[in-house]
Amino acid sequence: MTRLKNRGIHLLIGAGLFLILLVGQNAFAKTGSLEFHEAASDVIVNSLQTQPKNSFLKKLYTQLFFIPVWVDKGSVSFFTYELFTQIEEDRTLSHTSRLYQDMLRLKQKAIRVYGDRGTLAQKIDLEFRISQLYKGYADYTLYGSINWGAFKARLFNLKAEDVNAGWDTYRPRVSPLSLIEDAVINGSLADAFKRAVPKEYHYASLEKELVRYLQIQQSGGWVPLHLKGLLKLGKPYEVVPLLRERLRATGDYLPCSGNEVGLVYDECLKKAVIHFQKRNGLVSNGVIGENTRTALNQTIEQRILTIRLNLDRIKWLNERHSKRHIIVNIPAFTLYFEEDGKLRLSMKVITGKRKHPTPVFSNMVQFIILNPYWNVPKSIIQKEMIPKLLRNPNAMVKKRIEIHTGWGKDARKIDGGSVDWGQYRYSKHMPFRFAQVPGYKNALGKVKFLFPNKYSVYMHDTPTKYLFKRNARAYSHGCIRLEKPIELLKTFASFNDTVDFEKAEKILKGKKRTYLNLKERVPLDVVYLTAWVDYDGVLQFRNDAYGYDEMQLSSFRKW
Repeated sequence: MTRLKNRGIHLLIGAGLFLILLVGQNAFAKTGSLEFHEAASDVIVNSLQTQPKNSFLKKLYTQLFFIPVWVDKGSVSFFTYELFTQIEEDRTLSHTSRLYQDMLRLKQKAIRVYGDRGTLAQKIDLEFRISQLYKGYADYTLYGSINWGAFKARLFNLKAEDVNAGWDTYRPRVSPLSLIEDAVINGSLADAFKRAVPKEYHYASLEKELVRYLQIQQSGGWVPLHLKGLLKLGKPYEVVPLLRERLRATGDYLPCSGNEVGLVYDECLKKAVIHFQKRNGLVSNGVIGENTRTALNQTIEQRILTIRLNLDRIKWLNERHSKRHIIVNIPAFTLYFEEDGKLRLSMKVITGKRKHPTPVFSNMVQFIILNPYWNVPKSIIQKEMIPKLLRNPNAMVKKRIEIHTGWGKDARKIDGGSVDWGQYRYSKHMPFRFAQVPGYKNALGKVKFLFPNKYSVYMHDTPTKYLFKRNARAYSHGCIRLEKPIELLKTFASFNDTVDFEKAEKILKGKKRTYLNLKERVPLDVVYLTAWVDYDGVLQFRNDAYGYDEMQLSSFRKW
């Protein structure tokens, strides 16, 4: 019944598209005769008979009932003018790119075809060529340049190095076919492209930064800085004018009094260095060490590629339409809690080591556990705990880890010296459960936030608080350790009547494990952005923690 209903709706939409294209409405500035469209449709039908069933042209014109969308009797259609203008005015698209050059060639071809009173066959040939141009530009705009198949194959190959990496992608909601349908129904291709732009992760702001960096590139970019040793405040250095210009180019350097010239490393320049360091996730003290030198000497071309790469990643993130949203950005080692699009809470996080990467995926925070047990994963039991037990049968006692004969209610707690652990070191089956009892020394701390997922990853408190003092914080086995778990608990309590924060605080003083079911659940997205615009409108860059930038750029598509 549902299938028949959907088919009926599709037929109604199709009939509407047919009428809009045929009659014109706002779609065509100059509407051709009915005879032209009928003749053109016949040629399109016959021309596409030999096309594969899944070809874009066959899908497009089947959806449009074989009515031409780009050509009319006396001129190209209004949609063609819009497409050419869209490509011409896209400041992210190089004028040397194949897409841009194809647009120029087709514009000249259209002039020749209509100037010479071209035949119907020539007009349909032009129609198909413009459709292919549209497909290429729509792919560039909607899908971007990342070869996701090649990248995921590289992730799979990491298994040979015992690295289990994951990156879930979420196909953009708009496709080239649905976008043209939107354009036909609403009478504007340009407006359809605008509606297709991602609305989250400050995508539009990052795209503006791409345009700004392209302008910097056109102005000559910046020269490499040959910095050696430390720059001391108040001392002169030959490199200072170049450093000042380098920071001025990216907006980090703002004159303090208008008199900052010469070779002296002054307070104004130090302030600019600190601003740059903050934007790059570096120790922000104005001291130019190895990491700051490396970041300063990233070329303009490298920065542009990084921005493009992250714009394309955003296109494949899970699109949310929720009041609240949790974002964990792995390269930034930071959690952001949004409410109505504004930042409500942020905190440092610890993510997985490069050998144990935190996966990129989406889910929903559904439960909170107070005083959790830590059920040790099989991989950690085999790689870390069995070797310790082989050396010392009481090794788990000190860590307050209990060993049980299984996972059922009848499972017995046993002594670490009662098992020949050598036989389980590399076995596929692990019949024992290792569980660390609740307490402040528990690996999960006092609070655990659950969002059931195939990766068995969750967010939790941690006893290793000292690690939050470090800038790069890839230390976990894949789970996300929180700097301020109690604040996140309090935030959830503010809009969940199933969470009594004061009562939770009392429970946390003890060791009783307690489950809290969230009535108001919150979408969670773990992302991997090495360039983004923050909530203050500042462009941020971070190091490629897992090497994913390099992997994706190795097969980055050129347009």
